[in-house]
Amino acid sequence: MLTTNLRVLKVLECEIFFKFENRVKPISAEMILGVYWYFKFPENIYSFQFFKFFQGFGGHADNPAELVAQVSVDHPERLIQKLEELHLRFKRMYLDVKINENQLLISTGDYTLFDEHFQFVSEIEKLLVHHNAVLTQMPFEVKSGIMFRPEKKNYETIKHRFIQITGSDFKKNNAENLSVRIDCNLPAANKNDLINDLIRICNEENIQVFYYYHCDFKQHSNLMFFFSNGRQMENTVQNVDINTFGNKVRQLGQKYQFHFGHFGGMEYYPRNGPSVELITDEEYILNKK
Repeated sequence: MLTTNLRVLKVLECEIFFKFENRVKPISAEMILGVYWYFKFPENIYSFQFFKFFQGFGGHADNPAELVAQVSVDHPERLIQKLEELHLRFKRMYLDVKINENQLLISTGDYTLFDEHFQFVSEIEKLLVHHNAVLTQMPFEVKSGIMFRPEKKNYETIKHRFIQITGSDFKKNNAENLSVRIDCNLPAANKNDLINDLIRICNEENIQVFYYYHCDFKQHSNLMFFFSNGRQMENTVQNVDINTFGNKVRQLGQKYQFHFGHFGGMEYYPRNGPSVELITDEEYILNKK
C-alpha cells in the first residue's frame, strides 16, 4: 500500500500545512515543482570535499539553505574566470564569491535546492581540485566580491486562491517535495471523468506526478489532489506555469459541477489513498507502507 505524510502538525483531526506562500520570499506563478532539499543534505547522492551544507530553518528565520566553501588558491583571478564560464551553464543559480587576496568564500543557495544546484556545486568542486585549492577555516575578512546573478525572468504572482503550495515530510535521501494541492468536492458520478481530464491537463502543463486522496459519501466525493514532478537535473528542469494550470482546472468546474474546498465535517475528510495516476521518482515522493 502506498502512503504519504505531509509535513503536518496533526491535532485531533485538524491539519496545519506548511505553506510556502507564508515565507517572506514571494512565490512566482512560474515555478519548479518536484524533489528538493532544504532542511537536510542529500545523503548517499552527493558528497563534497570543499563545500559545506547549511540547512534552512524556515519560520521567522526564513533563510535559504546554502552550500559554502572557504578556500585559498594561487592565482584566484584564474579560478574566478572559470567560475564565470561555468555559471553560464547554470544560469538559474546565483554564485557569490567573496575575496581577500588569495582567500575565497564561495557560496550558492536557495529555498529549494534541486539536483541542479548540487550538480553546479559538483562542477565547482572539480575546478577547485584543478586549481589546487586548499580548504581553510580561518576568520575571513571580505575585501571585495563578485556576484554572478541568476538569469532574470518575468515575475507574476499566483492568482488562484484555490491553489496551495505545499512541502512534504522527508523521503529517500532526506528529499522533500514541492507540490500544488487542490481541494474540491463534486458528485461522485463525475469523479472518474474529472480525473481523466486532470491527467490530460498534467500532460499539457509539464506535470509528471498526480495523486489524490478521497472520501466518497452519499453520492458525493471530497477530493484532495496533489500535482508535482520528480528530480530536477541540469538541462531537464521542468518549469510549470501555475496560473495557466489553474485556469484549465477552473474551467472544469462547470463541466463537472465541482466546488473548491471540502463538503461536510471532518468525518468526510479525504483520507483514503493515495490513488496514483501519474508518478516518477516514486521513492522521493511517496512512502511505501
